[in-house]
Amino acid sequence: MSGHDEAAFETAIETGLTSVGGYEKRSPKDYDESLALFPEDVAGFLRDSQPAKWEALEALLGPKTATTVLDSLSKELEIKGTLHVLRHGFKCYGKTFRMAWFRPNTRMNPEAAENYARNRLTITRQVAFTSAMKKAGGANANGHRRCIIDVTLAVNGIPVVTSELKNPLTGQRAADAMRQFAVDRDERDLLFAFKKRALVHFAVDPDEVWMTTRLRGKETHFLPFNRGNNHGAGNPPVEGNWKTHYLWDEVLQADSLLEILQRFMHLEVKEKQVKSHQGLRTVRKETMIFPRYHQLDAVRALCAHAKAHGSGRNYLVQHSAGSGKSNSIAWLAHRLASLHDAQDEKVFHSVIVVTDRRVLDQQLQATIYQFEHKIGVVEKIDEDTQQLARALSQGTPIVITTIQKFPFISQALSTLEKKGGGVTIDTAGKRFAVIVDEAHSSQSGETATALRGMLNKHGIEAAIAAQLSEEEDDDLSDEAKAAVLRDALRRARQPNLSFFAFTATPKFKTKALFDEPGPSGTSPFHEYSMRQAIEEGFIMDVLANYTTYKRFFGLIKQIEDDPDVPRKKAAKALTRYLELHPVNIEQVVSVIVEHFRLYVMAELGGRAKAMVVTGSRLAAVKYKLAFDRYIKDQGYTGIRSLVAFSGTVEDPDDPGSCYTEVSMNGGISESELPEAFERDDYRVLLVAEKYQTGFDQPLLQTMYVVKRLAGVQAVQTLSRLNRIAPGKSRTFVLDFANEEDEIYQAFKPYYESTSVGENADPQRLSELQYRLLEWAIFTPEDVTAFAQVWYRGKRDHTASDHKAMNAVLDTVVQRLREREEEEREEFRGQLTAYRNLYAFLSQIIPYQDSDLERLYTFVRNLLAKLPPPGDGQKFVMDDEVALRFFRLQQMTEGSIDLSEGDAYPLKGPTDVGTAGVKDEAVALSSLIESLNERFGTDFTEADQLFFDQIRASAENDENIAEAARANNYANFAAYFDRMLDELFIARMEGNEEIFSRVMTDTEFRSAAHEHLAQEVFRRVRGQE
Repeated sequence: MSGHDEAAFETAIETGLTSVGGYEKRSPKDYDESLALFPEDVAGFLRDSQPAKWEALEALLGPKTATTVLDSLSKELEIKGTLHVLRHGFKCYGKTFRMAWFRPNTRMNPEAAENYARNRLTITRQVAFTSAMKKAGGANANGHRRCIIDVTLAVNGIPVVTSELKNPLTGQRAADAMRQFAVDRDERDLLFAFKKRALVHFAVDPDEVWMTTRLRGKETHFLPFNRGNNHGAGNPPVEGNWKTHYLWDEVLQADSLLEILQRFMHLEVKEKQVKSHQGLRTVRKETMIFPRYHQLDAVRALCAHAKAHGSGRNYLVQHSAGSGKSNSIAWLAHRLASLHDAQDEKVFHSVIVVTDRRVLDQQLQATIYQFEHKIGVVEKIDEDTQQLARALSQGTPIVITTIQKFPFISQALSTLEKKGGGVTIDTAGKRFAVIVDEAHSSQSGETATALRGMLNKHGIEAAIAAQLSEEEDDDLSDEAKAAVLRDALRRARQPNLSFFAFTATPKFKTKALFDEPGPSGTSPFHEYSMRQAIEEGFIMDVLANYTTYKRFFGLIKQIEDDPDVPRKKAAKALTRYLELHPVNIEQVVSVIVEHFRLYVMAELGGRAKAMVVTGSRLAAVKYKLAFDRYIKDQGYTGIRSLVAFSGTVEDPDDPGSCYTEVSMNGGISESELPEAFERDDYRVLLVAEKYQTGFDQPLLQTMYVVKRLAGVQAVQTLSRLNRIAPGKSRTFVLDFANEEDEIYQAFKPYYESTSVGENADPQRLSELQYRLLEWAIFTPEDVTAFAQVWYRGKRDHTASDHKAMNAVLDTVVQRLREREEEEREEFRGQLTAYRNLYAFLSQIIPYQDSDLERLYTFVRNLLAKLPPPGDGQKFVMDDEVALRFFRLQQMTEGSIDLSEGDAYPLKGPTDVGTAGVKDEAVALSSLIESLNERFGTDFTEADQLFFDQIRASAENDENIAEAARANNYANFAAYFDRMLDELFIARMEGNEEIFSRVMTDTEFRSAAHEHLAQEVFRRVRGQE
């Protein structure tokens, strides 16, 4: 054979696994096709590792022992599956046999280590079997045919891995191997039966690796198993080796494969209710999960670093949205809970998973139960304070909670301790791993400070005792001094805590706080980029089909006066007026519905769904009403909608109205909404600040955006579309509110690697402190007076304490009210800057400065007392202006290419306080004129709205639309001319002047007819 064919590649893999990988070689003749096992290895492993049980069976069964054991094993594999049997064994004549020994967590049990060494991992090349799949060529008398699998890996005689190898030098690649699995391998063959024998199948060539855990014929879905190359797909070149050497040198090496079987693989089970003609029935979907390479690599790298360096580190894992963070978190939590260092000491006594996602709670518990097969390993904190205290004090391995609980739990524990309630969290000498789901939303402010203070209470108290004697501040009591130091120390990173933060879109603060350097020398510690996920086909490119629309409009002033109005507030008010104007909403809704009908309804086998992202709760209500009204007016079926918003909404244009999510959804409760949206009858979900993050619905295929989006919010919102699903080949975004370049700038920092700008100078805090005091709005004495009360047993203040603190703050607020509005806003800006900068920097730099900490507490409470900017009054001008004309025009269509250009680095918190831009007064008429110049420059007729309504009516008339589709333009134009008068008459009211001209001026009518006919013909036929 040539040295360049598949056989040479196969030989090299075999040599690697048998020489240093911990495997033994087997002959294809050792494989028993009827059992899909290697019988001698099964019996040999059981005899060597459990001799007493084997001898007891031999005494009972004699020469039938091996046959009986194999029969019992086969039956349990049929019922429970390979993974369960490898983890938990099987029974034969009342005796439980282990089918694998896994590496113990410590070296303290020599017998466990000896058992682990008795495992038999084997590699067999060219295993032959008779396939149940009938083929014309090479079939036997029964129509079946003989097949050969390139490489089979077995654990103690049970096949767990199959591989097909290809070599580009002979004209075949991994894609051909995938095709071979899909077309020439059958799930009915026992070797490939789902769950019952081989658990994972690899398609391999020297450049790429792909894998699947279930063969489904042509519907077989392979996932990439590549390392990534320069933030993209594929694998990097390796000097003197194949690009894919990591598969056999690292992943499939004996210790690695056994760990994957023990700690990573699991059977994911999802159940849902489906309507049928027989009523509701439960559909159960099972998926065997094998970790992707980036998941396996991340968990192992984090655990190895924590094992070597102990606690006190902050790790950032930046993995693209949709890349399987839930599984990564579950695997990491389980691994950290049993992690021991080189001295066989536990690295962490408990693992705390901080999340707001209910699905992660359920998934974590179900996954880890498969690993441990016992309850009590995972505890969800959903009862009371005592539950958390008990879980952490008793060393519950994994605790699930939300970050919001910690301030309340901390306060409740403090109160109970003082009252002798006997409830306390004993953290002395204990170390904790905190896994944070979506880092930037959970790891900031007072909530995280409370968490750190609770989990290192003993360490902080010891530090206070050491430092208290050095405090020179005589204005406060010793109790207050200790309280100030306690707050300052809680803010800094704690030596007994390690944070593991997962996010796809880190902010500047996230990168700065979770700063453990990764391979690049900077944060993040581990990365799986959006670009790699897209190129590997693991998520959809949501920017591939991106269409932007622009609203052109003209406004007129309809009051006689021309009052001076503040420019910025008036601009916001006018924008709000336009966004909620019925004409705008009706036009946008008509585009949404017609686009959905033409381009979306048939996608994904007629199951595709869409989301409409609105800018406010009132907008969500108005769009929902308009959407349903349009559907009804047009007589459309099959497009039912749901709406999601919080609380109760009253429409000022409809006095007495009262809308809630439940009432508008026909009684569907908030908790039932995601499940309801999954049903085939609900196709469109309209949202306002809900379901824009953490919502996982693979059938979501199109998004209609009528809300301004920026930065992280844009990425998180649009990423709801990126989940893959069978038949999902593309996504659509129609954006009515954002420019293409704005979306590019939002996504670009997270496409490959996320860079950050320079950090704020710590000295700026002292500068801000000086500038705040320069105003003489408050004095150092005010800060001290507030602190004396605040830090006096602050967790159970009395009524007189509250009165004293409010008296101090009220005096300061009154001084501020006496200043001009411009000065008030500048001062507010500097207060906010100090609060944000101190909260950020104090987590990185151990200031332990009582003055800065006391000022922070004072500023934070003062800001809460200040009246809202502009005295909280919303500027409204609805009665003073009117819409003169409106046109919705498609501006761009195509993809937003993130591979071009550079991203701006993420910016940190402001390091100086600045005043907001002064809101100068302008005449209302001049403001409207400037807005008209901006949005209506291509209009010459004030009544443009009339013609746009005519065109929209024509497009939505089924007879006219059918005529456009069925005829050439000349014939359609003749037909349209006959229909035009009816369309004009329908819109006559309120447009008398232009209607008169259309009906009397033949030249004007002809021009209007030509323009409208071309527009309608082109748009109906999709020729835009």
